[in-house]
Amino acid sequence: MPELTSVSSQMRSMVKTDLERVLVWRNHPDVRRFMYTQHAITLDEHQSWFERALLDPKNHLLIYEYNHQPMGFVSLSESGRGGIVDWGFYVAPEAPKGTGRQLGRTALNHAFTQLKYYKVCGQALAYNERSIHFHQALGFQQEGILRDQHFDSERYHHVICFGLLSHEWQPSP
Repeated sequence: MPELTSVSSQMRSMVKTDLERVLVWRNHPDVRRFMYTQHAITLDEHQSWFERALLDPKNHLLIYEYNHQPMGFVSLSESGRGGIVDWGFYVAPEAPKGTGRQLGRTALNHAFTQLKYYKVCGQALAYNERSIHFHQALGFQQEGILRDQHFDSERYHHVICFGLLSHEWQPSP
């Protein structure tokens, strides 16, 4: 498949008909192992989460599309005042190489240019080297390490914290 381009990429709001697709992505072992909640999410849990999120105007549940095909999920949650949001994301397990990078760029463009946020914050479990490199490649700065912050029922893991300010964001030409 050819390299993905921003011209063919867009973010849209998640709707109820996306629920099953997003649940399949979220429960895929390659996605689930890097989440704080690592058990397989049930459809009931997923529907309850979606309904709660829709009621909160500080949450933006987004679907990343390439050529009008859903390829990933992005969550932007306002964490306080002043335009600061936390983000979470994952791509469809079957998505072509380069989808994650394009999802990140498209989501950040959306966050900074459409939603006018000041700062996007992210976290990665310390063993998730791909996510750490991903954040760094997008221009995020490491802002700290939360030592032994996450317990996965077997052991503790550090959490790496990242931040990207709107004036630091370098959108693609």
